[in-house]
Amino acid sequence: MRDKLDSLLETSLSLLLGLMVINVLWQVASRYILNDPSAFTDELSRYLLIWVGLLGAAYASGQGMHVAIELLERKLSDQQKLYQQKIIRLLICGFALFTLIIGGTRLVVVSFELGQTSSAMQLSLGYVYLALPLSGVLICYYALSDFFNQLKRNHGAS
Repeated sequence: MRDKLDSLLETSLSLLLGLMVINVLWQVASRYILNDPSAFTDELSRYLLIWVGLLGAAYASGQGMHVAIELLERKLSDQQKLYQQKIIRLLICGFALFTLIIGGTRLVVVSFELGQTSSAMQLSLGYVYLALPLSGVLICYYALSDFFNQLKRNHGAS
């Protein structure tokens, strides 16, 4: 399942990034070549950047490419490193749960309830903010998957 999720995220991120590039190219062309700037392109590029950033963070987290400070890790024994990795994965999942999933879901619900829409595109901002809980779910999935895989490896090795 993880390989399929990775593939889906890679494809989605590639499409969103491609759409963002086309959008920005159109924005520049309409402004400087046609002298008639498009009204929605600036807004769309911001919203696409939000989605690419948050989904990209989830993907990077799943690939183990997130930022890490390895100063403490160098001084730990192998057993202590495994314990530290478990704690870090649980902390990542906790952060994603409380900040992105719970906080993001509240933001999405409030945005839909208040009927907040973007100025140029008249798009409900709830759809933009859906990137928060979605990326939180993905980050939690990856962190818990790594946590339980590590537990299986440790029990299999002992």
